[in-house]
Parts: sequence; C-alpha cells; structure tokens
Amino acid sequence: MNVEEKPSIRVIRWGEAKAMPWKNGGGVTHEIAVFPVGATFETFDWRLSMAEVAADGPFSAFAGIDRTLALMDGAGIDLDFGDGRRERVDGPGALCRFDGGAACSGYLVDGPILDLNVMIRRGRLAHDLVPVSVTVAGQDLSDVTAVICHTGSIAIKTAAGEVVLDARDVLICGSVSRIWCRNAAEAGAMAYVLRIRNVT
Repeated sequence: MNVEEKPSIRVIRWGEAKAMPWKNGGGVTHEIAVFPVGATFETFDWRLSMAEVAADGPFSAFAGIDRTLALMDGAGIDLDFGDGRRERVDGPGALCRFDGGAACSGYLVDGPILDLNVMIRRGRLAHDLVPVSVTVAGQDLSDVTAVICHTGSIAIKTAAGEVVLDARDVLICGSVSRIWCRNAAEAGAMAYVLRIRNVT
C-alpha cells in the first residue's frame, strides 16, 4: 500500500461505526476505518477502531501488526505482557505501543473502559498517534490520516471545508490544514492526531 492512496474524507460519528466481535470473541469493537476498504483481520494494511472492554481478559493476537492503544473513557487498564512488562493506560493522552502478536492481557483499573486502537501492518507502514491539546487560537497540522476528538468540541479545516467533531467523533482525511476549539468554553478540548506513513 502507498499512503498517497488516501481514503476519501469522511466523518464517523460515535455510534455510526460498524460494531463487531473481537477477533477472539471476548468483546465488542467499533471498526471506524480499515484500509484497504473491506479488508479482513488478515489483510488490512491499517485499522482504526474503538473497543468496549467490560472485563479482564486476554487481547486478540495480531501477528505482524504494530499496535497503539489509548484511553477514550473510563478509569484505565493495566496491560500485562507476560514477560515482566506491565503498563497502565489511565488518563487523557496516555497510550501504549506494543507488538500486536505478543501475548497480552488487560486488567481494568476500576470498571469498564472504551479504548482507541490503531493497528498497522509492520514492514509496510509506520504510524504516530499523538495527543493534542486543542486551543481556541488553533494550530496548523500536516500529513494527517485521522483526527479523533477525545473531549470537548473541535473544528477542523480540511480541503473539503470546515468539520466539527464532538467527543468520540472521528475525521478520516486526506489532508488537514488547521485544528481549533469550536469556542472558548471548549478550551480544554483534546484530540488524538494519527499519521500513517510508508516504510522506506
């Protein structure tokens, strides 16, 4: 896949994404975007989703996949990789990057959570998922694949015009030039910015 083959600009509102079972059947995931369109767990180049985690248990294994997990809602989750590595994802902007094929179990900190998952086919693509504090003044962005609104309400300028996202809404985009808070009352808004690039 070449990242120049960008998917069309579109907004996925919370609740509109396709809900489907986890690969291991242990929960529910909301598939926000997958590329190529219609790809399966075995054939995608990249995949963006949000998962409802209601109980402790093992994560699905995705061999050959680099994965980043971030918290969208809830108190957090401890990730136990079985090799002595244990990481907690428990606040706005907190995230964990790991090998999707490695053994991993999740232990909820205090009740159910909603998490954000980015999965990239290793050797073909690489990615960065960055938390951004969104201000009224705004900031310029470049080479963006997706913007995920974490809290508040944000406005985004794209080649197709202005788009407004509320919490859990996602913009899949070919290009983004600027992001800012919709109004002063939302000055504490936060977003995740996803960039996907070719491996050279």
